Amino acid sequence: AFLVPYFICLVTTAIPMFYLEVAIGQYLSLGGNGIWKILPMFKGIGIASMTIVILCNIYYMVIVAWILFYLFSSFTEVLPWKHCGNHWNTDNCWEYNSTELAPHNRSVSPVVEFWENHVLGISSGLHEMGSLKLELTLYLCVAWAFVYFIICRGLHQSGKIVWVTAIFPYICLFILMVRGVTLDGALDGLLFYVTPDWSHLFKPKVWIAAGAQVFYTFGVGFGSLVTLGSYNKFHQNFFRDSAIVCFVNPLTSILSGTVIFSVLGHMAHLAGKSVGDVVKSGPGLAFLVYPEVVSRMPASAVWSILFFVMLLCLGINSEFCTAEALVAGILDEWPQLISRRKLVALIMVIFQLLLGLPMATQGGMYLLQLMDNYAVSGITLLFVVFFQAVALTWIYGNNNISDHIKEMIGRRPNILFRMSWSIIIPAMCVAIFMFSVIKYQPIVYANTYTYPWWGEMMGWLMALVSMIMIPAYMIYFLITTPGTLRQVRVRQNV
Repeated sequence: AFLVPYFICLVTTAIPMFYLEVAIGQYLSLGGNGIWKILPMFKGIGIASMTIVILCNIYYMVIVAWILFYLFSSFTEVLPWKHCGNHWNTDNCWEYNSTELAPHNRSVSPVVEFWENHVLGISSGLHEMGSLKLELTLYLCVAWAFVYFIICRGLHQSGKIVWVTAIFPYICLFILMVRGVTLDGALDGLLFYVTPDWSHLFKPKVWIAAGAQVFYTFGVGFGSLVTLGSYNKFHQNFFRDSAIVCFVNPLTSILSGTVIFSVLGHMAHLAGKSVGDVVKSGPGLAFLVYPEVVSRMPASAVWSILFFVMLLCLGINSEFCTAEALVAGILDEWPQLISRRKLVALIMVIFQLLLGLPMATQGGMYLLQLMDNYAVSGITLLFVVFFQAVALTWIYGNNNISDHIKEMIGRRPNILFRMSWSIIIPAMCVAIFMFSVIKYQPIVYANTYTYPWWGEMMGWLMALVSMIMIPAYMIYFLITTPGTLRQVRVRQNV
């Protein structure tokens, strides 16, 4: 049922907003922070986007570090999570055997123990952060070093490397898809994937997840689309480019779903369970379910390397865009630093690396889940996108935006786009935002650990860090700018 609201949100909100962000970036040749020179009172939107980008980068690169951990661990004859007997395994470790049942209900697979004991070294809760995991910290540093190597000169100057990281995952995806659909039980997984449960369409939680996911996957509200658009030539046909991206993005999601659910079907077949019983959300899918299935395949190391190389390319490619958006936003604000771009990029990389180190500790997983659910959640993105759409189409004006687009590509956007920008997107943002708040449920890690009240407060403070920037800057602007509100608005429109 998730696919139905996903595609509705995709067509009505994400695609029109994608188009608008690229258009305004191309017209002004400025990043996500710089474009608000046309509406100074709303500069807080740019600051909020940059804040979200920083918070996103901090925890996202920890996930990239996990991928590197698994990738380098795969260069062995036998995958280390295939058997017990390693120094991180416990007495409860039990290896899969199709002819034997688990000795008792407390048995833990070597895949789970590799993840929890070796990769994470996970503690008992948020109150026990523990020490740094040195190997994970090393991979985190390697990941950030690679990002710096790309963005220090500018993303548009590193085209060949970006092309490789963008195209190679599709080769891996195709190979994994062919392998996945040929596994026993794959058909059950695919049927589970494409067969909607219509009763879920009436559950607000599904729409909340779909709205948040579609904004996240399209990069709407981060400022990265504006930044990428700013690198286009003035008369570049961004409508065509945006259409290609907006077609490829959901197609990639569908192909990825095919790869994942064919494997889940195989997993269910081996375990003698239904597909719904083996589905996991969050990091468990990439770091538990898929590695376990891969470990049971012939030439398991090859398939594992292929899978994690694909994840690495996808992850690092996304990071390039958000890291570039952050640097571009700083340079838009302080143009005198353009000649020192490499230094600015280095400072920002080190700053974000240091802020990410707590998530490389034994309690880091609990902190990461807090950031994922609050700091860079659907609530914060919906808040930013709402104000962005309202400011550009209600205050700056739909007609002005349309005139700018005609000036660049020779034609005005159709009525559907203009209605989406000014009516549908704000309405959808408000509706999903309100549902998110009304239907709020405290987060739980792995269905076992409930966060303490102060942990929940930390999460909400993370969310407010970005959202507060918009009203706070409005108040600051009104206090420090001479004249009445009407006079200020007239000056902005001029």
